[in-house]
Amino acid sequence: MGKRQRITFIATFLMLLSYGCVFLSVKERFTPEPLKDTKDIRGTFRVILYGANHLNDLETIAILDREGDQYEFEPYAPEFVYRIKKNLPANEALSEAEKFVGWHQSFRNVMVSRISDEKGFLLGYEVRPLYYPLDFGFSDILEVDYFKSDNKIIVRIKLKESVEKIIFDGDSKGVFE
Repeated sequence: MGKRQRITFIATFLMLLSYGCVFLSVKERFTPEPLKDTKDIRGTFRVILYGANHLNDLETIAILDREGDQYEFEPYAPEFVYRIKKNLPANEALSEAEKFVGWHQSFRNVMVSRISDEKGFLLGYEVRPLYYPLDFGFSDILEVDYFKSDNKIIVRIKLKESVEKIIFDGDSKGVFE
């Protein structure tokens, strides 16, 4: 094994080890519930705008984090991958989130979901882009996990494996043919 291969192996091992360590202290996992109507969204929010960093950045999502509660959403990613806007009223936060996730040429519409704790207490909302199914095989192309760790909600965002294959391996059945 050459020096370059050893360095790559060690870096990969350390990255996987640190990824696993974050989730050792995880107590709970939350599953967003899609909303039929968004007119009941009220309050003030921190808006986390994740992704949209290059021309085909499909790992794009917005999270409305309720201001003033005991939890804070934190993406499991370097800070340069996302931006945060603070103290936005609900209508402005939702509008900003929808505009942010709708930039891609394959964008069809949004799915807004409520994120609650185990007792039904509202933590925030997820604004997820949906795409034309012909482009990627289905509309919802993201895997997003929410884990509670102390007073933080850690958010892990990634593309579904089949979408990664289409984009990175050229194994396309859609728009990339």
